[in-house]
Amino acid sequence: MYIFREIFHLQFGRYRDAKALLDEGIQKDLLLHPTGTRVLTDFTGEGYRLIIELPYARLSDYETDLKKELGGDQWKDWYKRFKPLVRFSERDIMKQVV
Repeated sequence: MYIFREIFHLQFGRYRDAKALLDEGIQKDLLLHPTGTRVLTDFTGEGYRLIIELPYARLSDYETDLKKELGGDQWKDWYKRFKPLVRFSERDIMKQVV
């Protein structure tokens, strides 16, 4: 099992806007959300982070889904609205061993 953790460091005070867009993207099926997806925010450390954890059995499954997500015209329009809310982002890819 692999966990893909997408970490978005948001502009100060823009969490609600980003969360609303995230909800819209999931509702319209524009964003990856396999069974077991978790959406998290922080209570300590650097503030205004939105973290999405995506579980996949194989790396190839993630790559296939990601190509579908990034190729959609509606996703591109959604991303244009989401991008200005983010200072920077990072991705962790972890393998679950136990």
